Amino acid sequence: MLLTPTRDQARNFLYETWRKRRNRELLTPLEDLAAQLIVKHPEYHDELEKPHQNKEKDFLPEHGVTNPYLHLMMHLTIEEQISIDQPPGIRAQFIRLSQKLGSEHDAHHHMMECLGEMIWQAQRKGTQPDAAVYFDCLEKQ
Repeated sequence: MLLTPTRDQARNFLYETWRKRRNRELLTPLEDLAAQLIVKHPEYHDELEKPHQNKEKDFLPEHGVTNPYLHLMMHLTIEEQISIDQPPGIRAQFIRLSQKLGSEHDAHHHMMECLGEMIWQAQRKGTQPDAAVYFDCLEKQ
């Protein structure tokens, strides 16, 4: 998979990963990680099991529905950040939040809010994402 996959590439990766997991096929390390995250989100299983029905579906914020593909890909992004401690100090923030919240999964969800905030601000300002925005948000959690 590319470092910046298109919407279709990201969705196809998740569809194929879930198909392989359900069929007990060999998974790459990244697919295995994605499959573990999918298992933690049974509310998305039906969506991922029907790619032909759901591939073109949009999840607009004004409809108040979570985009399962974006949600899962943000989990993967956070897992990667933690594994390589990039931006520096993110692993310590994850450990702090996990202990505070009593759950690594809940820590991920809080981190997603902050990651989303950082990306939103960068898009709004037309700048590169600023890790300081990310960390400021995490410190408030």
